[in-house]
Amino acid sequence: MIRPSVNHCPVPMEQQPLNEYEELKTSWLFCDCILNRRDYITKMLWIWSLSWVVAGPVAAVSFPPQKQLAHFLLSGAAGASLGVVLVLVRLWLGWMYVRDRLYNSTVFYEESGWYDGQTWTKPEEVIVRDRLIVTYEIKPILQRLQFTLAALAGMFVIGTIVWQLLS
Repeated sequence: MIRPSVNHCPVPMEQQPLNEYEELKTSWLFCDCILNRRDYITKMLWIWSLSWVVAGPVAAVSFPPQKQLAHFLLSGAAGASLGVVLVLVRLWLGWMYVRDRLYNSTVFYEESGWYDGQTWTKPEEVIVRDRLIVTYEIKPILQRLQFTLAALAGMFVIGTIVWQLLS
């Protein structure tokens, strides 16, 4: 019996899960997830700071800084955090897509358009390789994103408590 080889994979190169993973890992924004902790936090703080460009004026209209500084800062910080949440959701969805493509034992692909989809069953060695990548490369990224979202949720709770104490 001849075992199918990775070399005989009918999936187009750009649709192969391993290549999708490599492309995602090196693409803008998604590569931030694999930075060391300090650089990752710095990137998230940059996104949060840039989100103040929109959140700050909205908060200033709602709570004039010269009259209600604490409410202005809390509402501006919460609004700016929404920008970070949107980025984190985008990162989460991209990494989950690649994780699912790598983890599944079959790969759905399109040869030339939306109307001719095919399914390829991965050989055992490809399944093992892909699942190792999921376990040791992608799961830590997803855990980091989950932790970041949980930290933001915690900050929202703390901000809500402080808001109530100020009112």
